[in-house]
Amino acid sequence: MPALKSLLTGAMTLAALCALPACAQPAPAPKATPTAANDADPALWVVKDKDTTIYLFGTVHVLKPGLTWFDEAVKSAFDKSDTLVLEMVEPDAATMQGIVMAKAIAPTGAPTLTQRLPADKRAAFTTAIAEAGIPGAAAERLKPWFASIAISMVPIRKAGYDGDQGPEKILTAAAKAAGKTVTGLETAEQQIGYFDGLSDGAQVTFLTSTLDELPKGAATLDTMVADWSAGRTDALAKTMNDGLKDSPEVAAKILYDRNARWATWIGERMQKPGTVFVAVGAGHLAGDKSVIADLATKKLKAVRVKY
Repeated sequence: MPALKSLLTGAMTLAALCALPACAQPAPAPKATPTAANDADPALWVVKDKDTTIYLFGTVHVLKPGLTWFDEAVKSAFDKSDTLVLEMVEPDAATMQGIVMAKAIAPTGAPTLTQRLPADKRAAFTTAIAEAGIPGAAAERLKPWFASIAISMVPIRKAGYDGDQGPEKILTAAAKAAGKTVTGLETAEQQIGYFDGLSDGAQVTFLTSTLDELPKGAATLDTMVADWSAGRTDALAKTMNDGLKDSPEVAAKILYDRNARWATWIGERMQKPGTVFVAVGAGHLAGDKSVIADLATKKLKAVRVKY
């Protein structure tokens, strides 16, 4: 299973993960020099009735400087909205560290992480952990899901991607400046819990697959961002979600179950008047069992906004 792709559509935003404790922090990426503005037109949908409008905007959680997406229809929809709804409202760094570390460390007496890996993956794990800046002794006590996320960030950061450039950070700042309500569909504890709640076997497979995909991490994200920028939702869904087919447990917990819950939330929110701007990972809004597909089962039609 291409676990790296799953991580990029997973429960946590990579921006939030960049606030992980120092023991799991890669060296800071070099500051990217802003490039000439590149126009991006990511997909936007709207669900509405006589007194309620809900915009659905798919994000990529980390971007490089110089990409202009917060304009045209996206900015217009945001400006009309009273409330911004994200996957989660990111807590402060200290709180996030506490939440993560309460779940990231394996129980005393458990086998080391290296011992839990197939023999042919151990050398790659040692190299990846060192590049992530995690001391070997500390790495051995990590749970596989956490190690997967920590090492997956390294090539992405080296390539110049930055959580501070991600739509969630920019939208949150704009909402606060405009006095809009900002809320989350989930809490940080819930999102961490989705990963920590994976079975031991799924977590180990998650880590080994991440190791396999690591050399292609930056290229994979480049492809995803290109498709996101052009509004190619089918291509984006294929890149982001196809790897989940080989792991029903991960697909259910990280993607499909959450999509269904979010569609239910949207259906309930449609019963109240107002205008809402919902921004979640783009993989949740494309393909089979997406939020868009789940809304259709509730007789709610999400219409693609043309611009």
